[in-house]
Amino acid sequence: MNLMNLDGYNAKIEYDEETNQFRGEILGLSGGADFYGSNPDELRLEFKKSLDVFLEVCKEQGVEPRRHYSGKFNLRIPPELHEKLAMTAEAQGKSLNTLAQEALQRSVTA
Repeated sequence: MNLMNLDGYNAKIEYDEETNQFRGEILGLSGGADFYGSNPDELRLEFKKSLDVFLEVCKEQGVEPRRHYSGKFNLRIPPELHEKLAMTAEAQGKSLNTLAQEALQRSVTA
C-alpha cells in the first residue's frame, strides 16, 4: 500500500485510471477527504489543501477531526484457527490477546 504522510496524517495513494491521476484518501478521519494530483509534488500540495479544508470545517462544526479508536474490536475466525492460536499462546505462556497483538504489530511494521 502506498502511503503519504503530512503533519501526522496518512493518506492512501492509488492510481485512478479514469482521471489519469493519482488519488489520495486521508485515513483515520471522522469524515471523508480525498485529493488528486498528477505527480508527487502536486499530490502533496493537494493533500495539504484538502486536509486544511477538512480541519477548518471540523473546527467550524465543533467536530473532532480524527476518528476515535477504543482499542477493542471483534475478530471472526474459524474455530480450528482459534484452537491453534489458543494452544500456541498457552505453549508460549502468553494470553491469546498478547499473541494476537504481537502478530498484528508485526504486520503493520513489516
